[in-house]
Parts: sequence; C-alpha cells; structure tokens
Amino acid sequence: MDCAIVLAAGEGTRMKSATPKVLHEIAGRSLLGHVLAAVSEINPAQLCVVVGAGREAVESHLSQIAPTAKTVFQDRRGGTGHATQLALAEIKVSGTVIILAGDTPMLTGASLKELVAAHKASGATASVLTAEHPDPTGYGRIIRADDGTLLRIVEEKDADEDQKMIFEINSGVYAFDGAKLAGAINQLTAANAQGELYLTDVIEILRNEGGSIGAVLIEDFVETLGVNDRYQLAESAAMLRDRINETHMRNGVTIVDPTTTWIDVQAEISNDVTIFPSSAILGKTTIECCAVIGPRTTLNNCQVGQGASVVESNCTDSSIGADANVGPFTYLRAGTVLKESSKAGAFVEIKNSQVGAGSKVPHLSYVGDATIGEGTNIGAATIFVNYDGVEKHPTIVGDHVRIGSDTMLVAPVNIGDGAYTAAGSVITEDVPPGAIGVGRSKQRNVLGWVMRKRAGSKSAQAAEAKESKG
Repeated sequence: MDCAIVLAAGEGTRMKSATPKVLHEIAGRSLLGHVLAAVSEINPAQLCVVVGAGREAVESHLSQIAPTAKTVFQDRRGGTGHATQLALAEIKVSGTVIILAGDTPMLTGASLKELVAAHKASGATASVLTAEHPDPTGYGRIIRADDGTLLRIVEEKDADEDQKMIFEINSGVYAFDGAKLAGAINQLTAANAQGELYLTDVIEILRNEGGSIGAVLIEDFVETLGVNDRYQLAESAAMLRDRINETHMRNGVTIVDPTTTWIDVQAEISNDVTIFPSSAILGKTTIECCAVIGPRTTLNNCQVGQGASVVESNCTDSSIGADANVGPFTYLRAGTVLKESSKAGAFVEIKNSQVGAGSKVPHLSYVGDATIGEGTNIGAATIFVNYDGVEKHPTIVGDHVRIGSDTMLVAPVNIGDGAYTAAGSVITEDVPPGAIGVGRSKQRNVLGWVMRKRAGSKSAQAAEAKESKG
C-alpha cells in the first residue's frame, strides 16, 4: 500500500466534551487508535493524519500510538474535500491512496484489505467501500448507473426523497489512483447544502473524465458506523465488546455472561479460562490457561498465571502467579507481585510488594513496600507501616515467618527466616531468625472501674448483677 490519509479534524460538537472526539476511548483504544490499528494491516508506506480540533492533544496521542505518522493541520473546517487537499499538498502522491475517517472504530483491517485488493484487481480509478444499512439516515447514498457501476454519492442533506430510500450507503472509506485524485481534488466546489468541499464529489469528477469507479460492498454494515455523540460511543462500545467476547469464546474462553464482561482489545486470554459476570479485563492484561476471574473483578495491565483465581477484586499493574488466590474484596495496586500458590485474601490491600511462593496474607491487612519470603503467614489485621509522613520505607519478611494478628511492622524493619511476632505487637526493631518479637505492654486490669466511672450504665448493671450472684 502506498499511502493512507485519515481525516480526524472534526469538531465533535455533539460529544459535548473538552476531549477531542477521536480521542474518546472504547475497548482500551481511542477511536483514532482503532482506525489506525485497522490501517496498520494494509501497511501503508505513508500515513498522514489530518488534525484540527484539539490539535495538540491529538498530535500528542499520535506521537505515542503512531510516531511515524505525518500530521497536517486543518485550521478551517472546509469539509472532507478540503482536508484531503491539505493532505495531498504535504505528501508524495503515487500509487494507491486510501482515505478514511478517524471516528469509525468498528472498521477492520480485513475490510481494508478487501477494498485494496478489489481496487487493484479491477484497475479502477476510484473504489468506494459500501454497505447496506437498515437505517441509512444521515449517511451518503450510493447512486448506481443502470449497469450497476457507481455513478455518484449523494450526501443526506442533498438527497431527494427517492434517493433517501436507497439503503446502500457510503462508508467514508475510499481507494484512489493517487495521480488521478491529485488532478481532480482541486476541481471541487462548495455548491452544496453545507457550503463545504465534499470528497464524495471527486467520484463524479473522475467518472466524467472517463475513469472507472468501483463499489466494494462489505457484508457487515456495523463496520461503517461512525461516532458523533455519547450514545453512538456507547453503541459502538457494546458492539465492539460483543465482537471481542465472541472471538475469545470461540478460542476456548468461558465467558458466563458476555453482556456484562468487558475485555479490552489488547488483552490476551488463553483457552479454558473462566470469566464470571460483571468483570473487566483492561489494558494489556494477560491471563493464562485455567485461571478463574470474577465475578465483579477488574484487572488492568495485570498478568495472571495458570490456574490462579481472582474473585471480586480490583487489581492494576500487578502480577498474580500460577495457582495464586486473590479475593474477595482485595485491592492489588501497582507493583504487586504474588508468586505461585500465594494468597491475598478478603479486605487485603497490597502495594509495590512481593509475596513469596505459598505465602498468605489472608485477611484485613495492608502490605506496602514489602518483600515477603516463601511459606510465610501474615496474621489478620497486620499493617506494614511504610510511610513516615515524608518517605516510604521497606519491610523485609523472611521465609516461613508467622506474623501474629494485629501486628504493626514499622518500616524499615527486617523479620528473619522462621521468626514469629506476638499478636498485637508493634515491631520497630529487626527480629532475628527463629526469634519471636514481642512489642506490647503487660496487661493490667483495674478492678471496679466500670462501676465507679460508668455508674448506672448497662455495663455497670450487668457487672453488679454478676457480682450479686456470687
């Protein structure tokens, strides 16, 4: 492929957003990102993106997802024909030129390949990707000649009543002979309902010059759907969700309720994984065979090992080892590494820490900036006190350690291999291997305190009643 031009300069006023329309995201990519992913499958030698509204933000985004793309600024929104004029003035035009919009996230690379192949095989001057839409309102209509060839494209606002009854619509995706396009583009006029230069008028110009015009009808009209407002954004997100989920299910993933399961396009899931309802698999998450995810679980940029279980939890930028167990109601923050067969249980939060193989943080604990060895058990309600108000400090817990319930480990501190801490301790000094750390004062009972200080209370009455019974 010689060149692809993506038109992404629209205002997107119907989105009612400070974010440029093409930067709104579904399934882990911006609308523009989805289009560029499809374009990448035809591997154009040149890629040009026409930007306008939100120029700085769009260009910044492009520098991350398509750093080799050339950008052209359309300061005045003069229509698709005007945008194409600007792009052609900045690139070397030769061979085949593909032109498409930046707000059609459902478009696939397979359809672009089909268009390019048909265009080249037919030797057409121009080819248009079309589809039959059950409700063509708002789309340009395909007007065919008596022999079935494409005659012209009529925009909705310029169509008469008979033309509005045509169901075949323009997808906004074109393949042109680059040299012929360059010759025709400057013949456009703004004599239409919107006072803009329509790229679609190039089709009629080329036909009148004796060029052959092809129309490539694709099977699924959904690929042609653009996004102009929040409703259409949600509509496209739901359709893309269904497409992604279907692909995973046909590849051997069990998704119990596909309508409540959201998987980003870059996520990788192996066969025999089970995903329960109301779960989201986001970013570049990878899940290996036989893992169980959900219900009500969010994984964002996580790696989940074979046979692991993550239930009713929220995890981001974390690694969960093979056969590890997470949840319910667990929060794994960035930098968490759970080794094989480890556990992060109910109401546990872990951040920037490693939990060794077979070690357990079963419940009601916070682990921050820590390294925990193998076979260790962290008792309930243990807090790794990692922050002194200015800096974060590390805690190191060795292999086969037993941390008693309600222990405070005040960092920096090192608990040696095989050591214990007594329940309720505040540990501020290192505990040597095999020792038990006890950091609590001796209990003292003040007899009669309730009757003196809480006289007349139900507690005092209960105590007095107990005493009277002897």
